[in-house]
Amino acid sequence: MQKVLVIKQVLVEGPGIIGMELLRLGLDMVVIEPYAGDSIPESLDGYGALILLGGPMSVYDESEFPYLTKELKLLALALKESVPVLGVCLGAQLLARAAGAKVYPGPVKEIGYYSVSVTDEGRDDTLMAGLSGELNVFQWHGDTFDLPEGATRIASSLAYKNQMFRVGSVAYGTQFHLEVTAEMVATWVESQRGEVESAGLDAEEILSASKGQLPFIHKNGAVIIKRFLELVGQ
Repeated sequence: MQKVLVIKQVLVEGPGIIGMELLRLGLDMVVIEPYAGDSIPESLDGYGALILLGGPMSVYDESEFPYLTKELKLLALALKESVPVLGVCLGAQLLARAAGAKVYPGPVKEIGYYSVSVTDEGRDDTLMAGLSGELNVFQWHGDTFDLPEGATRIASSLAYKNQMFRVGSVAYGTQFHLEVTAEMVATWVESQRGEVESAGLDAEEILSASKGQLPFIHKNGAVIIKRFLELVGQ
């Protein structure tokens, strides 16, 4: 059975739909939690893919979270060895940094449900082919990044032009969350109401929007994740 290494950055941000798809496809998910003291491997031997989830810290907070440096080294190794990578939110920012791009605070926080546009190049991508040109997504971020040199921009939005990208042929980053469940959204919003309100947003509006938004996010997210996981072992 192929093993997929999942790096969980914080207690409340689990794999969600990613974990469900891994289970459905019969792949073995190995989750490590460096914030809780788990060691980050120096090699990807035995792993068919690397997935990095989101978290509230920033890529440039390495002095406070020194394990981020080890994650960057592991990402650089994955890029060198062409191991499939999926970086979500913070994971996407780490991938951009590992590929040589800058990561920095963005102009506005995005928290809640937004729309992103698939680019012309994105429509031809293996993960996105046949999906709608406009995707509903869930966001929770304040940082952004430059597109790494030679990378392909797959999705963008009015506020942030780099919402999804690909480095090489099998390393993907999504600024948005394609893995969220209703329970995850509720937990995040309830535990971080102060951050939501300080961004000028309404926590109750976000929660009430979940019923209408999440079915579309789940449908598209499952397709994208399934297609990514099909890269394992190729």
